[in-house]
Amino acid sequence: MSAASPALSDRAATAQIVPVVFFTFVCYLIIGLPLPVLPGFVQSQLGLGSVLAGAAVSVQYAATLFSRAHAGRFSDTLGPKRTVGIGLLACGVSGALLAAAVACHAWPAVSLCVLVASRLALGFGESCVGTGAILWGIGRVGATHNARVISWNGIATYGALAIGAPVGATLAHSLGPWALGATTIALAALGYWLARRLDAVPLVHGERMGYASVFVRVLPHGVGLALGTAGFGSIATFIALYYAARGWSHAALALTLFGSFFVGARLLFANAIRSYGGFRVALVSFMFECAGLLTLWLAPTPAAALVGAAVTGFGFALVFPSLGVEAVELVPPASRGAALAAYSVFFDLSLGIMGPLAGYVAGEFGYPSVFLVAAIAAASAALLSVSLYLRQTRSRRPLARRGALDAG
Repeated sequence: MSAASPALSDRAATAQIVPVVFFTFVCYLIIGLPLPVLPGFVQSQLGLGSVLAGAAVSVQYAATLFSRAHAGRFSDTLGPKRTVGIGLLACGVSGALLAAAVACHAWPAVSLCVLVASRLALGFGESCVGTGAILWGIGRVGATHNARVISWNGIATYGALAIGAPVGATLAHSLGPWALGATTIALAALGYWLARRLDAVPLVHGERMGYASVFVRVLPHGVGLALGTAGFGSIATFIALYYAARGWSHAALALTLFGSFFVGARLLFANAIRSYGGFRVALVSFMFECAGLLTLWLAPTPAAALVGAAVTGFGFALVFPSLGVEAVELVPPASRGAALAAYSVFFDLSLGIMGPLAGYVAGEFGYPSVFLVAAIAAASAALLSVSLYLRQTRSRRPLARRGALDAG
Protein backbone atom coordinates (compact mmCIF):
# COMPACT_ATOMS: atom_id res chain seq x y z
CA MET A 1 0.00 0.00 0.00
CA SER A 2 1.32 3.42 -0.83
CA ALA A 3 2.28 5.56 2.13
CA ALA A 4 0.28 8.36 0.65
CA SER A 5 -2.82 6.33 -0.18
CA PRO A 6 -6.02 8.25 0.60
CA ALA A 7 -7.99 4.97 0.79
CA LEU A 8 -6.68 4.08 4.24
CA SER A 9 -9.46 3.54 6.76
CA ASP A 10 -9.25 5.38 10.08
CA ARG A 11 -8.20 2.17 11.82
CA ALA A 12 -5.52 1.34 9.24
CA ALA A 13 -4.23 4.92 9.35
CA THR A 14 -3.99 4.80 13.13
CA ALA A 15 -2.00 1.56 12.93
CA GLN A 16 0.52 3.36 10.68
CA ILE A 17 0.64 6.49 12.84
CA VAL A 18 1.09 5.03 16.34
CA PRO A 19 4.55 3.46 15.80
CA VAL A 20 5.89 6.86 14.67
CA VAL A 21 4.31 9.06 17.33
CA PHE A 22 5.75 6.66 19.90
CA PHE A 23 8.98 8.64 19.50
CA THR A 24 7.08 11.79 20.47
CA PHE A 25 5.88 9.86 23.51
CA VAL A 26 9.47 9.05 24.47
CA CYS A 27 10.56 12.65 23.97
CA TYR A 28 7.76 14.12 26.09
CA LEU A 29 8.16 11.46 28.74
CA ILE A 30 11.69 12.83 29.05
CA ILE A 31 10.31 16.38 29.16
CA GLY A 32 7.68 15.48 31.77
CA LEU A 33 10.03 13.77 34.24
CA PRO A 34 11.62 16.95 35.66
CA LEU A 35 8.59 19.30 35.42
CA PRO A 36 7.42 18.89 39.04
CA VAL A 37 11.02 18.80 40.33
CA LEU A 38 13.08 21.49 38.60
CA PRO A 39 11.26 24.61 39.90
CA GLY A 40 11.70 23.41 43.48
CA PHE A 41 15.30 22.36 42.81
CA VAL A 42 16.20 25.83 41.52
CA GLN A 43 14.26 27.70 44.18
CA SER A 44 15.11 25.58 47.22
CA GLN A 45 18.29 23.58 46.66
CA LEU A 46 20.05 26.26 44.65
CA GLY A 47 18.50 29.06 46.70
CA LEU A 48 17.31 31.10 43.72
CA GLY A 49 13.99 32.97 43.27
CA SER A 50 10.71 32.17 41.54
CA VAL A 51 11.62 34.14 38.41
CA LEU A 52 14.77 32.07 37.84
CA ALA A 53 12.82 28.92 38.70
CA GLY A 54 10.38 29.73 35.90
CA ALA A 55 13.15 30.79 33.52
CA ALA A 56 15.10 27.56 34.12
CA VAL A 57 12.11 25.57 32.88
CA SER A 58 11.16 27.95 30.09
CA VAL A 59 14.63 28.20 28.52
CA GLN A 60 13.92 24.79 26.98
CA TYR A 61 11.06 26.32 25.02
CA ALA A 62 13.29 29.19 23.90
CA ALA A 63 15.69 26.62 22.43
CA THR A 64 12.81 24.84 20.73
CA LEU A 65 11.62 28.17 19.36
CA PHE A 66 14.93 28.99 17.70
CA SER A 67 15.50 25.47 16.38
CA ARG A 68 12.06 24.95 14.79
CA ALA A 69 13.16 26.35 11.44
CA HIS A 70 16.09 23.90 11.39
CA ALA A 71 13.79 21.01 12.35
CA GLY A 72 11.42 21.89 9.52
CA ARG A 73 14.25 22.16 7.01
CA PHE A 74 15.76 18.85 8.24
CA SER A 75 12.37 17.13 7.82
CA ASP A 76 11.86 18.49 4.29
CA THR A 77 15.42 17.81 3.08
CA LEU A 78 16.99 15.04 5.21
CA GLY A 79 13.76 13.23 5.88
CA PRO A 80 11.61 12.84 9.01
CA LYS A 81 13.32 9.64 10.20
CA ARG A 82 16.78 11.21 10.36
CA THR A 83 15.31 14.31 12.01
CA VAL A 84 13.73 12.20 14.75
CA GLY A 85 17.04 10.41 15.30
CA ILE A 86 18.90 13.70 15.68
CA GLY A 87 16.32 14.86 18.21
CA LEU A 88 16.57 11.71 20.32
CA LEU A 89 20.36 12.04 20.45
CA ALA A 90 19.93 15.61 21.71
CA CYS A 91 17.53 14.34 24.40
CA GLY A 92 20.20 11.91 25.57
CA VAL A 93 22.74 14.73 25.83
CA SER A 94 20.26 16.73 27.91
CA GLY A 95 19.99 13.83 30.36
CA ALA A 96 23.75 13.70 30.86
CA LEU A 97 23.86 17.45 31.49
CA LEU A 98 20.93 17.24 33.93
CA ALA A 99 22.76 14.62 35.98
CA ALA A 100 25.85 16.84 35.96
CA ALA A 101 23.81 19.88 37.12
CA VAL A 102 22.48 17.91 40.08
CA ALA A 103 25.97 16.64 40.92
CA CYS A 104 27.34 20.18 41.29
CA HIS A 105 24.40 21.65 43.24
CA ALA A 106 26.83 22.84 45.94
CA TRP A 107 27.89 25.55 43.46
CA PRO A 108 24.56 27.16 42.53
CA ALA A 109 25.88 29.34 39.68
CA VAL A 110 27.66 26.42 38.04
CA SER A 111 24.70 24.10 38.55
CA LEU A 112 22.32 26.63 37.01
CA CYS A 113 24.54 27.10 33.94
CA VAL A 114 24.78 23.34 33.36
CA LEU A 115 21.04 23.01 33.92
CA VAL A 116 20.40 25.71 31.31
CA ALA A 117 22.63 23.80 28.85
CA SER A 118 20.58 20.67 29.57
CA ARG A 119 17.33 22.52 28.88
CA LEU A 120 18.73 23.98 25.64
CA ALA A 121 19.70 20.50 24.39
CA LEU A 122 16.26 19.17 25.33
CA GLY A 123 14.57 22.05 23.51
CA PHE A 124 16.48 21.27 20.32
CA GLY A 125 15.59 17.60 20.69
CA GLU A 126 11.92 18.44 21.21
CA SER A 127 11.70 20.48 18.01
CA CYS A 128 13.34 17.75 15.91
CA VAL A 129 11.35 14.85 17.34
CA GLY A 130 8.02 16.70 17.37
CA THR A 131 8.28 18.04 13.81
CA GLY A 132 9.90 14.91 12.39
CA ALA A 133 7.37 12.52 13.91
CA ILE A 134 4.37 14.40 12.47
CA LEU A 135 5.92 14.56 8.98
CA TRP A 136 6.92 10.89 9.26
CA GLY A 137 3.32 10.02 10.12
CA ILE A 138 1.90 12.10 7.27
CA GLY A 139 4.35 10.42 4.91
CA ARG A 140 3.04 7.00 5.98
CA VAL A 141 -0.70 7.71 5.72
CA GLY A 142 -1.10 10.66 3.33
CA ALA A 143 -2.22 14.27 3.67
CA THR A 144 -5.90 13.32 3.95
CA HIS A 145 -5.11 12.15 7.48
CA ASN A 146 -3.24 15.31 8.56
CA ALA A 147 -5.59 16.01 11.46
CA ARG A 148 -5.39 12.40 12.68
CA VAL A 149 -1.57 12.45 12.65
CA ILE A 150 -1.42 15.75 14.53
CA SER A 151 -4.05 14.54 17.01
CA TRP A 152 -2.26 11.28 17.76
CA ASN A 153 1.01 13.14 18.11
CA GLY A 154 -0.68 15.29 20.75
CA ILE A 155 -2.03 12.21 22.52
CA ALA A 156 1.52 10.92 22.70
CA THR A 157 2.73 14.31 23.92
CA TYR A 158 0.35 14.87 26.79
CA GLY A 159 -0.08 11.21 27.65
CA ALA A 160 3.68 11.17 28.21
CA LEU A 161 3.51 14.33 30.32
CA ALA A 162 0.70 12.81 32.41
CA ILE A 163 2.87 9.77 33.11
CA GLY A 164 6.20 11.55 33.31
CA ALA A 165 5.29 14.12 35.99
CA PRO A 166 4.37 11.67 38.79
CA VAL A 167 7.13 9.25 37.77
CA GLY A 168 9.67 12.07 37.90
CA ALA A 169 8.42 13.22 41.31
CA THR A 170 8.62 9.64 42.62
CA LEU A 171 12.13 9.08 41.24
CA ALA A 172 13.39 12.35 42.70
CA HIS A 173 11.85 11.60 46.10
CA SER A 174 13.10 8.00 46.24
CA LEU A 175 16.53 8.21 44.60
CA GLY A 176 17.27 11.91 44.23
CA PRO A 177 17.16 14.29 41.25
CA TRP A 178 20.17 12.59 39.65
CA ALA A 179 17.88 9.65 38.73
CA LEU A 180 16.03 11.94 36.31
CA GLY A 181 19.19 12.37 34.25
CA ALA A 182 19.94 8.65 34.20
CA THR A 183 16.36 7.78 33.19
CA THR A 184 16.48 10.38 30.43
CA ILE A 185 19.62 8.83 28.94
CA ALA A 186 18.06 5.35 29.00
CA LEU A 187 14.80 6.49 27.38
CA ALA A 188 16.59 8.43 24.63
CA ALA A 189 18.80 5.43 23.84
CA LEU A 190 15.75 3.14 23.63
CA GLY A 191 13.92 5.55 21.34
CA TYR A 192 16.92 5.95 19.03
CA TRP A 193 17.38 2.18 18.78
CA LEU A 194 13.72 1.67 17.83
CA ALA A 195 13.69 4.57 15.35
CA ARG A 196 16.60 3.05 13.46
CA ARG A 197 14.48 -0.05 12.82
CA LEU A 198 11.44 1.68 11.34
CA ASP A 199 11.22 2.32 7.60
CA ALA A 200 11.78 5.86 6.31
CA VAL A 201 9.33 7.62 3.96
CA PRO A 202 10.27 9.22 0.61
CA LEU A 203 11.07 12.91 0.52
CA VAL A 204 8.34 15.11 -0.98
CA HIS A 205 9.55 16.93 -4.09
CA GLY A 206 8.08 20.06 -5.63
CA GLU A 207 7.75 23.75 -4.88
CA ARG A 208 9.35 24.81 -1.61
CA MET A 209 8.45 28.18 -0.17
CA GLY A 210 10.96 30.23 1.76
CA TYR A 211 10.63 29.96 5.53
CA ALA A 212 9.85 33.68 5.87
CA SER A 213 6.96 33.39 3.40
CA VAL A 214 5.62 30.33 5.18
CA PHE A 215 5.89 32.09 8.53
CA VAL A 216 3.82 35.04 7.31
CA ARG A 217 1.10 32.72 6.00
CA VAL A 218 0.67 30.84 9.28
CA LEU A 219 1.14 33.91 11.51
CA PRO A 220 -2.54 34.43 12.50
CA HIS A 221 -2.98 30.75 13.31
CA GLY A 222 0.24 30.79 15.30
CA VAL A 223 -0.89 33.76 17.38
CA GLY A 224 -4.02 31.84 18.33
CA LEU A 225 -1.90 28.85 19.29
CA ALA A 226 0.41 31.05 21.40
CA LEU A 227 -2.51 32.57 23.31
CA GLY A 228 -4.03 29.15 23.96
CA THR A 229 -0.72 27.64 25.03
CA ALA A 230 -0.42 30.12 27.91
CA GLY A 231 -2.77 27.90 29.92
CA PHE A 232 -0.58 24.84 29.50
CA GLY A 233 2.54 26.91 30.24
CA SER A 234 1.10 28.28 33.47
CA ILE A 235 0.14 24.82 34.72
CA ALA A 236 3.34 23.07 33.63
CA THR A 237 5.63 25.69 35.18
CA PHE A 238 3.82 26.89 38.30
CA ILE A 239 1.29 24.31 39.45
CA ALA A 240 3.81 22.79 41.90
CA LEU A 241 4.64 26.16 43.46
CA TYR A 242 0.93 27.14 43.46
CA TYR A 243 0.12 24.03 45.48
CA ALA A 244 3.08 24.56 47.82
CA ALA A 245 2.11 28.18 48.48
CA ARG A 246 -1.35 27.02 49.58
CA GLY A 247 -0.05 24.12 51.66
CA TRP A 248 -1.61 21.54 49.36
CA SER A 249 0.02 18.23 48.38
CA HIS A 250 0.02 16.05 45.24
CA ALA A 251 0.64 18.81 42.71
CA ALA A 252 1.77 16.18 40.19
CA LEU A 253 -1.81 14.85 40.16
CA ALA A 254 -2.95 18.12 38.56
CA LEU A 255 -0.53 17.55 35.68
CA THR A 256 -1.73 13.95 35.42
CA LEU A 257 -5.38 15.03 35.20
CA PHE A 258 -4.51 17.73 32.68
CA GLY A 259 -2.81 15.14 30.48
CA SER A 260 -5.47 12.48 31.01
CA PHE A 261 -8.36 14.75 30.01
CA PHE A 262 -6.29 16.03 27.11
CA VAL A 263 -5.84 12.49 25.81
CA GLY A 264 -9.49 11.65 26.47
CA ALA A 265 -10.68 14.64 24.44
CA ARG A 266 -8.37 13.74 21.56
CA LEU A 267 -9.75 10.18 21.49
CA LEU A 268 -13.42 11.11 21.91
CA PHE A 269 -13.39 13.89 19.33
CA ALA A 270 -10.87 12.50 16.84
CA ASN A 271 -13.08 13.34 13.85
CA ALA A 272 -14.40 16.70 15.08
CA ILE A 273 -12.01 18.79 12.98
CA ARG A 274 -12.85 16.89 9.80
CA SER A 275 -16.59 17.20 10.55
CA TYR A 276 -16.87 20.82 11.73
CA GLY A 277 -13.70 22.56 10.53
CA GLY A 278 -10.66 23.73 12.41
CA PHE A 279 -11.79 27.21 13.43
CA ARG A 280 -15.11 26.11 14.91
CA VAL A 281 -13.40 23.41 16.95
CA ALA A 282 -10.77 25.92 18.09
CA LEU A 283 -13.45 28.33 19.33
CA VAL A 284 -15.12 25.70 21.52
CA SER A 285 -11.72 24.49 22.75
CA PHE A 286 -10.65 27.94 23.88
CA MET A 287 -13.93 28.45 25.73
CA PHE A 288 -13.40 25.26 27.75
CA GLU A 289 -9.77 26.16 28.40
CA CYS A 290 -10.74 29.61 29.66
CA ALA A 291 -13.34 28.09 32.03
CA GLY A 292 -10.77 25.67 33.45
CA LEU A 293 -8.20 28.39 34.06
CA LEU A 294 -10.77 30.60 35.79
CA THR A 295 -11.60 27.64 38.03
CA LEU A 296 -7.92 27.31 38.95
CA TRP A 297 -7.71 31.03 39.67
CA LEU A 298 -10.67 30.89 42.08
CA ALA A 299 -10.09 27.37 43.48
CA PRO A 300 -10.73 27.29 47.25
CA THR A 301 -9.68 23.64 47.68
CA PRO A 302 -7.28 21.13 46.07
CA ALA A 303 -10.27 19.29 44.60
CA ALA A 304 -11.46 22.44 42.83
CA ALA A 305 -7.94 23.01 41.49
CA LEU A 306 -7.90 19.47 40.10
CA VAL A 307 -11.21 20.14 38.33
CA GLY A 308 -9.73 23.31 36.84
CA ALA A 309 -6.64 21.46 35.60
CA ALA A 310 -8.80 18.71 34.07
CA VAL A 311 -11.12 21.15 32.25
CA THR A 312 -8.11 23.11 31.00
CA GLY A 313 -6.58 19.93 29.60
CA PHE A 314 -9.88 19.01 27.95
CA GLY A 315 -10.13 22.44 26.33
CA PHE A 316 -6.52 22.62 25.23
CA ALA A 317 -6.66 19.17 23.62
CA LEU A 318 -7.77 20.21 20.14
CA VAL A 319 -6.18 23.66 19.98
CA PHE A 320 -2.98 22.61 18.22
CA PRO A 321 -4.54 20.32 15.57
CA SER A 322 -7.58 22.52 14.89
CA LEU A 323 -5.55 25.58 13.98
CA GLY A 324 -2.63 23.50 12.67
CA VAL A 325 -4.69 21.74 10.01
CA GLU A 326 -5.87 25.10 8.71
CA ALA A 327 -2.29 26.44 8.72
CA VAL A 328 -0.72 23.49 6.86
CA GLU A 329 -3.34 23.76 4.11
CA LEU A 330 -1.95 27.19 3.18
CA VAL A 331 1.35 25.86 1.73
CA PRO A 332 2.45 23.38 -0.98
CA PRO A 333 3.05 19.75 0.11
CA ALA A 334 6.85 20.08 -0.18
CA SER A 335 6.78 22.87 2.41
CA ARG A 336 4.69 21.09 5.04
CA GLY A 337 7.70 20.68 7.31
CA ALA A 338 8.43 24.40 7.16
CA ALA A 339 4.75 25.25 7.80
CA LEU A 340 4.51 22.89 10.75
CA ALA A 341 7.76 24.24 12.17
CA ALA A 342 6.70 27.88 11.69
CA TYR A 343 3.33 27.18 13.30
CA SER A 344 4.92 25.31 16.22
CA VAL A 345 7.24 28.26 16.86
CA PHE A 346 4.30 30.02 18.48
CA PHE A 347 3.81 27.15 20.92
CA ASP A 348 7.44 27.52 21.97
CA LEU A 349 7.27 31.31 22.01
CA SER A 350 4.29 31.21 24.35
CA LEU A 351 5.99 28.81 26.75
CA GLY A 352 9.24 30.76 26.62
CA ILE A 353 7.48 34.00 27.52
CA MET A 354 5.04 32.51 30.00
CA GLY A 355 7.69 31.25 32.45
CA PRO A 356 9.32 34.60 33.33
CA LEU A 357 6.04 36.51 32.88
CA ALA A 358 4.17 34.16 35.20
CA GLY A 359 7.06 34.36 37.66
CA TYR A 360 6.71 38.15 37.74
CA VAL A 361 2.92 37.97 38.07
CA ALA A 362 3.23 35.39 40.87
CA GLY A 363 5.75 37.53 42.73
CA GLU A 364 3.62 40.68 42.48
CA PHE A 365 0.07 39.34 42.79
CA GLY A 366 0.32 35.73 44.02
CA TYR A 367 0.28 32.38 42.23
CA PRO A 368 -3.50 32.28 41.49
CA SER A 369 -3.13 35.40 39.33
CA VAL A 370 -0.99 33.40 36.89
CA PHE A 371 -4.06 31.42 35.87
CA LEU A 372 -6.17 34.56 35.48
CA VAL A 373 -3.64 35.94 32.97
CA ALA A 374 -3.74 32.64 31.06
CA ALA A 375 -7.56 32.70 31.06
CA ILE A 376 -7.57 36.16 29.50
CA ALA A 377 -5.19 34.86 26.82
CA ALA A 378 -7.52 31.92 26.07
CA ALA A 379 -10.50 34.28 25.75
CA SER A 380 -8.50 36.43 23.31
CA ALA A 381 -7.69 33.32 21.27
CA ALA A 382 -11.40 32.49 21.05
CA LEU A 383 -12.10 35.92 19.57
CA LEU A 384 -9.24 35.48 17.09
CA SER A 385 -10.67 32.12 15.99
CA VAL A 386 -14.00 33.79 15.22
CA SER A 387 -12.19 36.40 13.16
CA LEU A 388 -10.23 33.79 11.18
CA TYR A 389 -13.38 31.75 10.55
CA LEU A 390 -15.23 34.78 9.22
CA ARG A 391 -12.28 35.69 7.00
CA GLN A 392 -12.15 32.15 5.61
CA THR A 393 -15.91 32.20 4.95
CA ARG A 394 -15.68 35.52 3.08
CA SER A 395 -12.76 34.31 0.95
CA ARG A 396 -14.60 31.14 -0.08
CA ARG A 397 -17.80 32.87 -1.19
CA PRO A 398 -16.34 34.35 -4.41
CA LEU A 399 -14.82 30.94 -5.28
CA ALA A 400 -18.16 29.21 -4.74
CA ARG A 401 -19.95 31.87 -6.79
CA ARG A 402 -17.39 31.56 -9.60
CA GLY A 403 -17.79 27.77 -9.54
CA ALA A 404 -21.57 28.10 -9.84
CA LEU A 405 -21.19 30.47 -12.81
CA ASP A 406 -18.75 28.11 -14.51
CA ALA A 407 -21.13 25.21 -13.98
CA GLY A 408 -23.97 27.28 -15.44
